[in-house]
Amino acid sequence: MHFALTTRWNAGRHSSGEAIIEEILDLGFDRVELGYDLRIDLVPGVQAMVRNGCITVDTVHNFCPVPVGAPRGHPEIYTLSDPDRRTRASAVEHTGRTIRFAAEIGAKAVVLHAGNVDMPRMTDRLVALYQEGKLYTPAYERTKLKLQMKREKKVRKQLPHLYASLEQLLPVLEECRVRLGIENLPTWEAIPTEVEIEQLLKHFNSDYLGYWHDIGHAQVRENLGMINHERWLERLQPWLVGMHIHDVQPPVFDHLMPPNGKVDFDRLKRFAQLDIFRVFEPITMEEPNAIARAKQFIEDKWSH
Repeated sequence: MHFALTTRWNAGRHSSGEAIIEEILDLGFDRVELGYDLRIDLVPGVQAMVRNGCITVDTVHNFCPVPVGAPRGHPEIYTLSDPDRRTRASAVEHTGRTIRFAAEIGAKAVVLHAGNVDMPRMTDRLVALYQEGKLYTPAYERTKLKLQMKREKKVRKQLPHLYASLEQLLPVLEECRVRLGIENLPTWEAIPTEVEIEQLLKHFNSDYLGYWHDIGHAQVRENLGMINHERWLERLQPWLVGMHIHDVQPPVFDHLMPPNGKVDFDRLKRFAQLDIFRVFEPITMEEPNAIARAKQFIEDKWSH
């Protein structure tokens, strides 16, 4: 069973791509995901390490490298479902560039954030109620229902944008032979929901479009009463491209390295053993020994 570590963890502290990869190699990884904050000046060093056979790039996280002119790396600088036509065009253009970069460096998949519903952010109110011990109380359920109704009304205008954007990207994916994994995001406002991603993937029925399961994000969604983590992973399994591995302290403190949270990794073992990509995604300030310990912990859980 192979595991990768995202360069999101350490790219910000290095001035050369070689140094990024060497630090990851020191932790016992021989595979990486190139993160969305990988600057263009770091790419030659990473490419050299790949050419020399030191490291394999499994996946690339959109947008990578950081688009020229962008103030910083972020997966939602532009989104494929944005209400603004020019923003969507930029999302298609730069996602296409990421796909081509992934193919050039030997990666097999690109991880994508599809966007958010254009509405006031209400998930924070649910988190506050959870922290007050009011999960599933009438106040919580009223807030959740209000959010769901507002989202349902607004998302109808944006889902067609996502479909149209993906239609434009499919020829690039097919040409490059790279899969696009649409990632689940932790908030109620995120696009798509589990229902929406299932409908989308059935609609396109393409080998080059799939689902990227972020374990921490799914756990947050379960903590807030949105989904049953395991049940939805089972339903979306036919399209599963890969997983981001991190732990969660309820309700929403994620990107911790296991076993420092409350995720039940045992119940995810049968999915993790599929032919998918598995990527550790720690917070940027995580200590190296915590990552090494997490790798050993997960290998013990899932490899036997």
